[in-house]
Parts: sequence; structure tokens; C-alpha cells
Amino acid sequence: MFRTSDMADEKTFHFRNEKIQSLLLEMGQQRSTGSLFTLIVNRLAQFSNISLARIWIIKSGDICTSCPLQDECLNQKECLHLVASAGQSIFDSAVDWTRIDGDHRRFPLGARKVGHIAATGTPVIVKSIPKDSKWILHQDWAKQEGINGFAGQPMVYHGETMGVLAVFTKSEVAQPALDILNIISNHAAAALVNARAFEKIEELHHRLEAENNYLREELLSSTSFGGFIGQSAPLQRIIQQIDLVASTDASVLILGESGTGKELVARELHQRSARRSSPMIKVNCASIPKDLFSSEFFGHVKGAFSGAVANRVGKFGAAHKGTLFLDEIGEIPLEQQAHLLRILQEGEYERVGEEKTRKVDVRIIAATNKNLKTEVENGRFREDLYFRLNVFPIDVPPLRERKEDIVLLANYFLKQFLLEIKRPVFQFTDAQLQKLAQYSWPGNVRELQNIVERFAITSSSDPRNLDFFNSLKSELPSAEQSRPCAPNEQVMTEQEMVLLQKENIERALKLCRGKIYGTDGAAKMLGLKPTTLATRIRKMDIVCLRDK
Repeated sequence: MFRTSDMADEKTFHFRNEKIQSLLLEMGQQRSTGSLFTLIVNRLAQFSNISLARIWIIKSGDICTSCPLQDECLNQKECLHLVASAGQSIFDSAVDWTRIDGDHRRFPLGARKVGHIAATGTPVIVKSIPKDSKWILHQDWAKQEGINGFAGQPMVYHGETMGVLAVFTKSEVAQPALDILNIISNHAAAALVNARAFEKIEELHHRLEAENNYLREELLSSTSFGGFIGQSAPLQRIIQQIDLVASTDASVLILGESGTGKELVARELHQRSARRSSPMIKVNCASIPKDLFSSEFFGHVKGAFSGAVANRVGKFGAAHKGTLFLDEIGEIPLEQQAHLLRILQEGEYERVGEEKTRKVDVRIIAATNKNLKTEVENGRFREDLYFRLNVFPIDVPPLRERKEDIVLLANYFLKQFLLEIKRPVFQFTDAQLQKLAQYSWPGNVRELQNIVERFAITSSSDPRNLDFFNSLKSELPSAEQSRPCAPNEQVMTEQEMVLLQKENIERALKLCRGKIYGTDGAAKMLGLKPTTLATRIRKMDIVCLRDK
């Protein structure tokens, strides 16, 4: 039977009926463990006879080497983690009893009264501390805070002890109060199981949502061309290498100049692997700000830092059981490379703002247009990370080294673009193909694709009579234009080239009304990936505003 009073001047401690009923109802409505624990200790601390309320949960050991109670820990595998605390000191108002990182943040199972409760599954009750002080280590603290009783209950669900709920009281603990604490602890255990289930569902939901977002972004940014086009010996060698390594989980490092098709190689590796039913998550390492590296790669929890308004799965979490493609791996800052190396070695990581260690199963494919050996020698790239990534290197040759593929690629791209813009399909003339084959293609396949698309757009008149290079002289110089310049001819400085590039991007953005993505976006017009264009806009401080 509940007592109807919890006044501080009572000699024994009791609960008020209506407050307990309200607490039990609200406990069942909590969908996160954090909110559940906070609710319980805060409500208990509101009773005038309770000085301090705390909850410890059994979790894997995480600070074993630095734990002050490590000598009392038998296995150093599991221990009690303090997850919630509430109360108010009457001796020192500056003391914060809501902290969970103090001396009692961990208890080994079986150690002290809290560890004894968890290990045995039986409560520890000190009805009157002055009369029975064997369970109170700091008796002076209890005396100065006016604490006369202690009650610790195991949180048990279906025979499994999940944690400990404990209160320090100002009055002696009566039996009715112990019965109510037992009810609260049992309800807390059941509510904990439900909250964990809700958190798991939410985590899976966010992971699925993240995977869908990644896939949608990839679908928007990827071209409509699938598979390899060509018959050159270098291309056949690449296909053979893909066949050799695709079925394994070995890390692959794809090397090659910009625009050679490194991402296509990565996609083929994923599609031919046992992980093809799971997502391949692409990360443009050059576009991730240094301060957000950990959040982007490993995720964060809500409130971990300013702006973290919701939980984030992170790239590794989204790629679990699949493939993570680290494009432009050579752009990762040196100080961040150690974080990446750890997860590659151990398969473990923690989200920002969270102590929980997560396991991840990810196959790593990296790509770069830099010479990583030189970067290692110059101290800009970690040697151990280089060896971890360079298990199976694939070198993608530039287009100028596979000229026999140019004709096949050009005609293939032309057909696809003409179908896309709903125009009759035709092929290049022999003269046009000869000009294409004579060009060195410094921009590789991406440059060829860009020029062919522009040719398809301008082919509204008879394409056989169209001079292919009339409007493309800047991309395809004639023999006169491409000859080495004489000493007295003007040469642009690097700064002038940067200004020219900036002006060109600004013109494209103006024509596209500030739109970057999509078939009518500036990235498509410039022949760039949207992420690459976005990075350049930030670096060049270009204002990108849509027309009103």
C-alpha cells in the first residue's frame, strides 16, 4: 500500500502513489535509453527524502587500463557504466551530482555494493546507515550530506540482470518503499529493452535512408554509360586485373590521371564482387572539410557538436557489408590519416560524441591521380596507410596510350547523347574521327565525353557538313595552335589561368541560373562532376545565387 506523503520530516522514507504511477507510464513511452535513464533519476530526485539517484548499466569494458578499480575487476570484459545521475548536495552547492564521469563512473561486477548487486542479482538495502554502515565506504560524506539510508535494486528482465538502480535517502528506508523501488527497477529493465529496440529500428532506418540518399546522389551524378568501351591491350589488361581481384576482399588502389575512368573501375570491382547486393558508397576525400572529417566518415550522435541536430550514420556505417570507394585519397590531410588507418586495421570506430565502439565490415577501394610513393617520401602521406591501401594496385592508362579505343568511345558517346536529346542517330565521318585520334586528350575520357556531347548538341544541321572544330578550338587545337610557342609569344601566368577558370565557372552558373546538379546544371555544361564543381566554387569564393 502506497503512503500519501513523502515529507522530509518523516522518520522513514515512502513514495507518493500518484507520482509513481505517472513515472511508470512515462517510462513505457521512452524511445531512447538516454531519455529513459534521465527520466527515472530526475523523477526520483524530486522526492524530498531522496538525496541522490543513479543508474548503472552493464556494458563492455572500455577504460580498463585507466579504471581506478581495475584491481578489483576479475575479467575486464564487462562492467557497470554510470549512465544517469540526479540529486543536490546540501553540503556544497557547487558540486554537480548530475555528472557521470566522476570516480564512480565504472564499477567492476562483484566490486563494492553496486557491483555486488549486479553480480548476484539481489538488492542491497541499508535501512539505517548509522546502525549498519558496512556497505557505505564514505561514511563522512553520508554524515555531512545527512544521508541515513541506501537502497540498490537490480534491473532484471527475463532473468537477466541489465543494471542497477540505486538511491541514497535522508530517512530510514521502509519496506513499502523497497517494494516500490523493486517495481520501478523491473519496469526500468523492460523499458530499457523496448528503448534499445526502438534505437535499433531508428539506426536501421537512418542507415537505409542514408543508403538511399547515397544511391540517389550517385544516380544523379553518374553518367549513362555502363561497362568498358574499347579493345586496346591496356584496357584488356585492366579487365583481367578486375577479374582477378573482384571476388576477394583485398583493398584495391586505382591509379591514373583525372578523367581516365577510375570510378568506373571501382564500380566494376564492386559489381563483380560478393558484396554487389550491398551499396557502394563513394567519398570524395578532397571535398570533406578537415573539421568534419570524423563526422563524415564515422558519423555522430545528436548534440555531439554545434549543428549536430540529428544522429548521422557516416560513410563507414552506410557502407557496412558493402564497398567504400575513397576517391582522391591523396587529398586526406596527414593528421586525419591516422583515424582512417585505425578503422582499416581493426574494423572498429566510434561516432563523434559516443563511447560505443562499433564493428564494421567494409571493402576499401581507393583512387588517386597522385603518386603516393612520392607523397610518402615527402612526408605528406603515411607509409603504413599506403601499404594498407596498396594491396592490389590497378593502373588506369591515359587515353593517349589507348588511341585504338578513341573511335569506339566517340561513336558510343555520340549515340547515347543523341538518344538522350531525342535526335536521329548518326556516326562521325572518317575525317572527324581522324582528327579525334590525332588529339592528345589531356583530359582523357572525360574530355572526350564532354566534347562529343557538345558536338551532339550543335548537330542540328547536316552533321556531315559540320566542321567539328569550328566552335571547339579551345578544346581541340589545330596543328598551328598546338605547336610549341615561340619565345616572344605571350604565356598566361598561373594566376591568370585561375582567374580565367573562375570567370568560366561564373558564366556557366549564370547561364544555368545558379543550378549545379542535373542535366541542365552548370556541372554538366562544364563537363565536371557536381562535387568537383562545388569544391571549386568554395575554393574560389564564387557566389552562386539562383535568379529570382
